[in-house]
Amino acid sequence: MHQETGPALAAVLAVLGILVAPHIQPAWLLSLIVVLVSGVLLLIRGTKFVAVSIIVTAVLYGLGLLSLAVFASTLAILVPGEYAFRVTGGWPRSYIPYFLTGCAGGLLAMYYVGVFSPLTVLIGVLVAVLLRAALTGREDALMIEALGVAMAQQLFYEIGYVVDIRVLAVAAIIGLTFGYFAYRLKTADLSGLFSGAIIGLLLIVFADVRWFFIMLVFFILGSAATKFKYREKDALGVAQSHGGVRGYFNVFANGLVATAGAVLFGITGHEAFIALFLGSVASAAADTVASEIGVMGGDPYLITTLERVPPGTNGGVTVLGEVVAIGAAVVVSLAALALGVASLPIAAVGVVAGFIGTNVDSVVGATLENRGVFGNAGTNLAATLAGGVAAFLLALLVI
Repeated sequence: MHQETGPALAAVLAVLGILVAPHIQPAWLLSLIVVLVSGVLLLIRGTKFVAVSIIVTAVLYGLGLLSLAVFASTLAILVPGEYAFRVTGGWPRSYIPYFLTGCAGGLLAMYYVGVFSPLTVLIGVLVAVLLRAALTGREDALMIEALGVAMAQQLFYEIGYVVDIRVLAVAAIIGLTFGYFAYRLKTADLSGLFSGAIIGLLLIVFADVRWFFIMLVFFILGSAATKFKYREKDALGVAQSHGGVRGYFNVFANGLVATAGAVLFGITGHEAFIALFLGSVASAAADTVASEIGVMGGDPYLITTLERVPPGTNGGVTVLGEVVAIGAAVVVSLAALALGVASLPIAAVGVVAGFIGTNVDSVVGATLENRGVFGNAGTNLAATLAGGVAAFLLALLVI
């Protein structure tokens, strides 16, 4: 059998499953049928993990964890998308047909079952390509993709946030363009491209494009700081690995809390969530700049004991690092003020939160990270969370 016959058959069966889904109730009955039919695919070469992804999605639907619309959309994104990816060679450019096929399939599947939720579909497709890029080489990749796409879509489907289709299209173009140039400039890998696109999309959709520009200020500051005296830092053994190329771990560690702030602001309209967003971004910028430039400020002091430690030690701080950290937080907060996103009190809160966040990073690095409890991404997440929460609480006092 030709190596692509199996995946093509899986795509056909997925389409048939979608077509009959609205007519077979209860949900567990359809789930059982899909599982039994997919079991046949397990015997066909090249379809084992496609079949597993279909089975996982069907089981979630049968258990009532997925709506009919999300069940149909997940199948329509994953199976045809994976087939398009394979037949186009599996190269980086193959993500384009995967993305386009997934968008078309997801929208058509939802329309067929009487639902129109383009935001849900777009999130599902971006999660699919992100996981495809992040899990390359893993045999269980498709199963994880199925779980990720289904759960992400279900979350946004239940939120039910309504967005103008034109705004969504512009947000998708801006987010993907940003991710593409980050990838081309070698500041992000493929997983970083798609995770950055997701963050950009959510910022624009739930808040507006100005929030994306504030995040862009952080990106520019961080990239410039990483490139600052890179050869000297590399010679000292303290430079970022892989030339500073960021993957999805780093992108989400620095942007997840900020994105949550934007989403919560879009849903509630409460000004304190502007502070949560700004404090988190200011913390990420302050910490990145302090780490990349402060390391050139001589032997640092360990923040927990004030003992001298070698450059690059987790938890080590220098006077130069503290100064540039405050400077980065000021730049981000001034950008928010200039763009009209933050009021003057909230901008001031952002500066304070940035200083708090970068020093929380140092404390966590000196304790938990040095003990192997956290990796660098976990430390960054703790710092941005601390800065964001600090800003949120301070904002409640000043607004």
